[in-house]
Amino acid sequence: MKNRLLWVLPLLLFLCLLSSAKDWKTVRFGVDASYAPFESKAPSGELVGFDIDLGNALCAKMGAKAVWVENDFDGMIPALQARKIDGILSSLAVTEKRKRQIDFTNPLFDTPTRMVAKTGSNLLPTAESLKGKSVGVEQGTVQETYAKMYWEPKGVNIVSYQNQDEVYADLRSGRLDSALQDEIQAQQGFLKSPQGQGFAFAGPEVVDDEILGKGSAIGLRKSDQDLRTALNKALQEIHQDGTYQALEKKYFDFDVAPK
Repeated sequence: MKNRLLWVLPLLLFLCLLSSAKDWKTVRFGVDASYAPFESKAPSGELVGFDIDLGNALCAKMGAKAVWVENDFDGMIPALQARKIDGILSSLAVTEKRKRQIDFTNPLFDTPTRMVAKTGSNLLPTAESLKGKSVGVEQGTVQETYAKMYWEPKGVNIVSYQNQDEVYADLRSGRLDSALQDEIQAQQGFLKSPQGQGFAFAGPEVVDDEILGKGSAIGLRKSDQDLRTALNKALQEIHQDGTYQALEKKYFDFDVAPK
């Protein structure tokens, strides 16, 4: 009897795991729709952007449907862990701190960090240059973490906002001296728009691999390795068949693919 149990129990465990494996016909992606050109709302109310197109293309390869769930950026990881969404597809930087909480797919694109200020401000992204100034950041971003760690203790006023649109609104009104965010987002979603006239990048790219990370990817629960495998396979396929490059050209005149 005991010998029989030795092979029956592993078999039962395998069957339980097999039956609990999720059939990913629908993937719910969390998205913060204030971060053009990665994700924003068209006048019609439809979600548009590079991340949206990528998510739809990946799901098409998987034979699944992408469902988009709008969420404030700082609530993305709690929403993922609470199973309100299946993945975070919202220009999410890959960092060691986040890896302790969640898993990631292979990188989708590179996203450097830059500061924006009024043209001719002569501000630099350093604590010395920004002392006594107000810098806007979006809540939950790696830019907020960086600014609060390195600048705030040295006399810089870091102001956190619920979304990126609010950051730019206060930058334009003069309530902020600068804003710290993704370089591509700032270039394509703000500086090239009418609202960004009179503003420019201030100083060089801010580099800190530990806090700002390297590239952006889809955030997933550590338990959903089957979904990670499926998304990585689909990502490889859209690179191989030219889908990624075609989507990239809709939004950028330069290559954003991970190096």
